[in-house]
Amino acid sequence: MTESTVAATGVAGLDDILGGGLTPHRLYLLEGMPGSGKTTLAFQFLLEGVRHGESVLYVTLSETTEEIRAVADSHGWSIDRIAIRELVPSEQSLEPGEQYTVFHPSEVELSDTTKKILDDVEKLKPARIVFDSLSELRLLAGNPLRYRRQILALKQFFAGRRCTVLLLDDLTAAEHDLQVQSIAHGALLLEHAMPAFGPPRRRLSVTKFRGREFRAGYHDYAIRRGGLEVYPRLVAAEHRRESSRERLPSGLAGLDKLIGGGLERGTSTLIQGAAGTGKSTISALFCAQAAERGEHTALFIFDESANTLFSRLDGLGIPLRRHADAGLVSVQQIDPAELSPGEFVHAIRRAVREKRASIVVIDSLNGYLNAMPDEKFLIIQLHELLTYLGQHGVATVLVAAQHGLMGASMTAPVDASYLADSVVLLRYFEAEGEVRQAISVVKMRGGEHERTIRELSMKGGRINLGEPLRDYRGVFTGVPEKRPKL
Repeated sequence: MTESTVAATGVAGLDDILGGGLTPHRLYLLEGMPGSGKTTLAFQFLLEGVRHGESVLYVTLSETTEEIRAVADSHGWSIDRIAIRELVPSEQSLEPGEQYTVFHPSEVELSDTTKKILDDVEKLKPARIVFDSLSELRLLAGNPLRYRRQILALKQFFAGRRCTVLLLDDLTAAEHDLQVQSIAHGALLLEHAMPAFGPPRRRLSVTKFRGREFRAGYHDYAIRRGGLEVYPRLVAAEHRRESSRERLPSGLAGLDKLIGGGLERGTSTLIQGAAGTGKSTISALFCAQAAERGEHTALFIFDESANTLFSRLDGLGIPLRRHADAGLVSVQQIDPAELSPGEFVHAIRRAVREKRASIVVIDSLNGYLNAMPDEKFLIIQLHELLTYLGQHGVATVLVAAQHGLMGASMTAPVDASYLADSVVLLRYFEAEGEVRQAISVVKMRGGEHERTIRELSMKGGRINLGEPLRDYRGVFTGVPEKRPKL
């Protein structure tokens, strides 16, 4: 076994945040309320050591070995190669004859506990050790001064034995003291909050990490079968690269002419309009055409099921289902109740990194915002995501449904027009006793495009773009006036 400059935690996302992992042979603190996943992360840390051929030790001060094995079984882990030292008080300690009369219990119990731990370390010589949890040591110490001295003594003891130590603290003390944080080489905090609806929202942060660069801030994570999945916060500045400005056509001549030849790589396009005006259909059209060229695309849909989307597009002659079956189009239906912002961004990054997706569609921003009503700074996160996708040469399509059906005063749930490089507007309008649809490009950065308003129709199993509506004025008001013929 070769010496490594980092000790991987066994959680890929956390290692990314920490710049590869923990600095070996140091003492670390992992804090979190009960149920936040501390024990799960601790076992992933130990199992990573086992995979590298290291000797590892788990010291439990509150749970039995049977309980620990049940946790491991729930994740499908084999912990046979992890040495477990159970220091839970026995039934005999409750007998009257076992009660202390001369010495304070803390004076006897703490020394006995630490002696057992140190004996195991001398015998096993572990490269990694976990203490679960500090709340028991804190109670045994009896007072803050003795507790701090005990932690310092443990740190000094392990410092000369080339051991990476992880101390777990469940934050159940009446006051959150910072004694161990000041002693530890690094500290991580796991948090979980219960929203008004849906599962807990979980996030972690690195509160301290001496001598190493790390990605600060909050990072979402989830507890799945197999352990923690951490989704590092996206920092677009870390992914700067040059990309081509190639145009990606839709295959519909009128639409391509309207938007200047197609979607430009590395840019974002916002398609907004009332419900049913054809926003999702136009987005899918670009994806299907890209698949015809052999390119991968990814759609993330919030508002309808994948089967409904495929069936609707089949009726318009858009073979998205066939391309999805061939693996060229990835359609991921997002369950709003289960989503966290970090997990959503992670799914998009995976599509770009693993599939080399040329087009990413988010359908819709309404679903994205409604899925996370309690989250702050989503627009800032969206800006960071669009920057990242632009740097990878991805053409991003954002779909936004506006409130209302007709009229000039229609509003969107969020104004993302300033974020997008291009804005395509769709509207219903009334003319000659019919409700029709109109489409126009109202914004495009750095590119030529047609500034007309065209009629959009979906009849006879196909999409059609008519000639510019030059005989009408006030189309976007919903009730246009027909120009008199001269």
